[in-house]
Amino acid sequence: MMDIITIAALFPDLTQVEVISWVERGWVSPDTNEGGLVFRDIDVARVRLIRDLRQSMDVAEDAMPLVLSLLDQVYELRSRLKSVLRAVETQPRDVQRAVLAAIEPSVDYDRGAAGV
Repeated sequence: MMDIITIAALFPDLTQVEVISWVERGWVSPDTNEGGLVFRDIDVARVRLIRDLRQSMDVAEDAMPLVLSLLDQVYELRSRLKSVLRAVETQPRDVQRAVLAAIEPSVDYDRGAAGV
């Protein structure tokens, strides 16, 4: 857990005011306590991502909500796909093959395709 001062020290190219504005816009969602903002590891990663998008990739400020929303959707989809994969892996081989065949019908999984 980090406070805003620690965040500013970790990212010397960012000001506290800039990071706070990101929080106010909802781009970063740290916890709060009586001492102020409390940044978890996920928040620090989000600050790093926004900094990289703004500085290295020159994403415009007005485009940032859309870019962050799309990235959030990609991360959520990846998480869901991993859950589906884990669920399929727990199934018997014939169910696994049936699922794979439904996903990729052009491959004959009964002929010993790699990974099945």
